[in-house]
Amino acid sequence: MPVNQTNASVLISRSLGGHYTRVRDKIHTLVDPLSSEEIWTRPYPYGNSIGHLLLHLTGNLNYYIGAQIAGTGYVRDRPREFADTAHSPKQDVLAAFDAAIDMVLATLAVQGDSDWAAPFSGVGAEDIGNRFAMFLRCAAHADHHAGQMIYLCKQLTLTTRAQ
Repeated sequence: MPVNQTNASVLISRSLGGHYTRVRDKIHTLVDPLSSEEIWTRPYPYGNSIGHLLLHLTGNLNYYIGAQIAGTGYVRDRPREFADTAHSPKQDVLAAFDAAIDMVLATLAVQGDSDWAAPFSGVGAEDIGNRFAMFLRCAAHADHHAGQMIYLCKQLTLTTRAQ
């Protein structure tokens, strides 16, 4: 039996939603054993801390999907994502990240057949033509930074063992 458009929309929403959920779970697995101090440590002078990457992913999702698609009104301060010196507690940073993922999942769930091809525009995403492409880019972006977190966690573990 051929998949109709309604079933296709549900399939796309569930597939992308499953991906975002897996990224969240992977990040929690990586970050849960770390202290608040460790998530703000920059193991390499040229790189970011895990905390800053979490702020960045949270800002990215809240802006591109929240503000631009879901209409949340979120105002992004991208430079602060990499320079914040407040070093909030780990549980607060993870809670904000989880809230952003929950918002993405809720937004995915309400996309109808015509929504996927709806035009998309956002600062820094001028090459994205539609909502589906933005959801996909944000998923790939989250994977990219989760991969960086894997290496940061390995370096933190090596540094801790050496002390």
